Amino acid sequence: MAARIERLVTSGTFSLDGGTWDVDNNVWLVGDDTEVIVIDCAHDAGAIAEALGDRTLRAIVCTHAHNDHIDAAPELAERTRAPVLLHADDLPLWKQTHPDRMPDGDLSDGQVLTVAGIELTVLHTPGHAPGAVCLYAPALTALFSGDTLFAGGPGATGRSYSDFPTIVESIRERLLTLPGDTVVHTGHGETTTVAAEAPHLQEWLDRGF
Repeated sequence: MAARIERLVTSGTFSLDGGTWDVDNNVWLVGDDTEVIVIDCAHDAGAIAEALGDRTLRAIVCTHAHNDHIDAAPELAERTRAPVLLHADDLPLWKQTHPDRMPDGDLSDGQVLTVAGIELTVLHTPGHAPGAVCLYAPALTALFSGDTLFAGGPGATGRSYSDFPTIVESIRERLLTLPGDTVVHTGHGETTTVAAEAPHLQEWLDRGF
């Protein structure tokens, strides 16, 4: 069966800089009936394992290391023996949540992950976090943007380890250059497209998000 994209929404909390907020996260499963990767293992390893069924989990890919995107990753890795992959620049954030358990491998810009015959290219897009990445799968006309780009603008940059000029540069140079019909599968909320977001770049700059 052809590769497909599945979304699971899990709920929990996001904590940073002394604050905690209730959040709903998108967990993305990319694969077919045989094998899959999980993008952002948020909150509920049991629910994610149930969604996997008897499929082989090839990797747990972290778009960044804010706790709401990685809190369930070690448990799912233990259940499935799949490696947890993270960009090394986000290790300081990772260690805030999992001080005694390191990721199993690094993500790097230009790296290609393959599952169910689909190639996903890692794009390093710092700004929301130093090691934030997006995954681009042209065969699926899909971009998995984590918290770098949402329907309506860039991810938040008002907390530690984030920077607004950096995230705008990442979006402008790495994401808005993709084909306009690319569907952006975000870390929270609904999907958008590159074409829908591209005209608003100057507005974001003027507002300073």
